[in-house]
Amino acid sequence: MPLHHFIFSFLTLAFCATSSVAAAAAAASKEQTLNTQDAEFFNPKLPPRTLSSSKRFEGSSNLVDLRYHMGPVLSSSPINIYLIWYGRWSLSQKLLIKDFITSISPSATPSPSPSVSEWWKTISLYTDQTGANVSRTLVVAKEHSDTRYSHGYHLTRLSVQQVIATAVKAAPFPVDHRNGIYLILTSHDVTVQDFCRAVCGFHYFTFPSMVGYTMPYAWIGNSGKQCPEVCAYPFAVPGYMGGGGPGALLPPNGDVGLDGMISVIAHELAELTTNPLVNAWYAGEDPTAPTEIGDLCEGLYGTGGGGGYIGQVIRDRKGRTYNMNGNKGRKFLVQWIWSPALKACAGPNALD
Repeated sequence: MPLHHFIFSFLTLAFCATSSVAAAAAAASKEQTLNTQDAEFFNPKLPPRTLSSSKRFEGSSNLVDLRYHMGPVLSSSPINIYLIWYGRWSLSQKLLIKDFITSISPSATPSPSPSVSEWWKTISLYTDQTGANVSRTLVVAKEHSDTRYSHGYHLTRLSVQQVIATAVKAAPFPVDHRNGIYLILTSHDVTVQDFCRAVCGFHYFTFPSMVGYTMPYAWIGNSGKQCPEVCAYPFAVPGYMGGGGPGALLPPNGDVGLDGMISVIAHELAELTTNPLVNAWYAGEDPTAPTEIGDLCEGLYGTGGGGGYIGQVIRDRKGRTYNMNGNKGRKFLVQWIWSPALKACAGPNALD
């Protein structure tokens, strides 16, 4: 959600259409399992994310008033993603994130189901006032590495825009206000205003006074060393559990910070493409604090989520947890997204 995204307030929305299922599961066991040939489906019960409020609506709900406000969506194809690597990033970290992004687009050799590309089909159901759908094709158009921390080790919301301006002025990036998304990723040693305390990522649009143009962008930070229990959940659980509660899940790619970032990147891309100028798809009356299609499903990763359960996900033989397949044999754990067709949270790993 723009400028107030991933807000961890203390309010809790109690409604969940599948609460009876979750309650029954909770009474029976703290972990539901369903064996398959190569892996098993399971629905772990975990402690809530620190300071997290629940906006979970796994079933359909009349309480959700998601509306279209006549603004544009990113329908031109392809959507060009301009990556800014702020700080120090290893090659393997960059490849993991780029493999996720390239997994979104349809491929001549599609990934096995459930896949990231199938997950994006839900986002592509959203349209603008002309009936044009959000594009199904995203490409990494260009990259820029800012290894010198040109704006310091601490960024504010405004200096994040200055990072974009620096990249544009340095000429690795064009000004692409029609098809472009500027994605700023900060390394584990960079602190950002409100990071960990109130946000894991956010999206908005640049101010002409800062960058020279109005362009949609998103920022996401690597929380691995700063607040994994907040922003890399469920691969880290709150410290107050003290080992006395359910353990964290093993990340599919062996990197708590990066695997946690993947779901936040997915969340931001989904909302940025459906609400790039904060005047398209969202619920609520206040465009400065809208509830968007990712917010409605935050913390849900599979069927049966709610009541402390994240939903049915997959655990491989090494204990790694995921719910979607990507390119090059990658596996990812990505939150579900609100479907305008089902009027419910949806994902490709749904069991019903």
